[in-house]
Amino acid sequence: MSLPASRKRGRKYQNTIPTDEAGFGKMIPILREYMNNKAENTPKKTLGPFKTDPSVYSTPPASGLRITWVGHSSILIEIDSKRILTDPVWSERVSFSQSFGPKRFFKPPIALEDLPPLDAVIQSHDHYDHLDKATIKFFADKNIPFFCSIGVAQYLTRWGMAANFITEMDWGDSAMIGNEIVLTATPSRHFSGRGIVGRNETLWSSFVIKGPQHNIYFGADSGYSPEFKAIGEAFGPFDLTMLEIGAYGKFWPDIHMGPDNASNAHLDLKGKLMMPIHYGTFNLAPHAWYEPIEWLTAMAKQKHIDLFVPKPGEPTEVKGAYNSDWWKEYLSPL
Repeated sequence: MSLPASRKRGRKYQNTIPTDEAGFGKMIPILREYMNNKAENTPKKTLGPFKTDPSVYSTPPASGLRITWVGHSSILIEIDSKRILTDPVWSERVSFSQSFGPKRFFKPPIALEDLPPLDAVIQSHDHYDHLDKATIKFFADKNIPFFCSIGVAQYLTRWGMAANFITEMDWGDSAMIGNEIVLTATPSRHFSGRGIVGRNETLWSSFVIKGPQHNIYFGADSGYSPEFKAIGEAFGPFDLTMLEIGAYGKFWPDIHMGPDNASNAHLDLKGKLMMPIHYGTFNLAPHAWYEPIEWLTAMAKQKHIDLFVPKPGEPTEVKGAYNSDWWKEYLSPL
């Protein structure tokens, strides 16, 4: 089954199906929802500190697949002897300014300079909680291959990266990471832009990461769509799906999934294990910080889905179902 390449209307990239992107017309009801919100959006108890022992990386995972969830959508993936970092965000805030905007609930569990040598970095799209200027500047002189959606390279080069280390990818494009890993950009249902102007002028993507022994899926940001089933048919089954479960709201149901649709997407993808991402790190929506993972764990039992939920910063081999229940010690008493 072939997947569609991206398409544009004028300068604007389009989703594969009609999508309400919660634009300016919804700003007033969205702001009103935030103002009237009573949920514990930010943890009352400070999360962490979480700490990664960098010496772990000197020993390859026996299983061939190990995951370190740094937080949100930043994941250090060790797959079939390669190390891949997704959507690296180490800054304190995900905003155009470090003086205000959504602030981290916990500090990154590993410093950038303590990361092991990387074989690739994946940049799914240009939103602040996925594409971080300060983090990119750290990597700019490290000569690490970056793979990104069409249009995102302009930011990477602007912040100091050499163009010959950047590969821009359209939906359906494949590239090699070393000689073993095939990376394929696949559709997602989202939008792009880092300001008031220029919305949807760069592409957003999900990615299939296929090695000799393991096949995994990085969903990045996406609302629910028929493309999950198409991706599952074309590239599945997957040993692990990494799917966003947080930052949902009633005024933007098309561009983020929430736990219910994310678990449905996992089933569409023919996933064996589901790893929730994009939760528990920043306050980006009017729901309690712990609600997505609490909801997902209950839903997974109903849908007979095996979860993989590592603790932040804990390098964890992917051997089967695993739930660290890391967030439970930070829940406020009722």
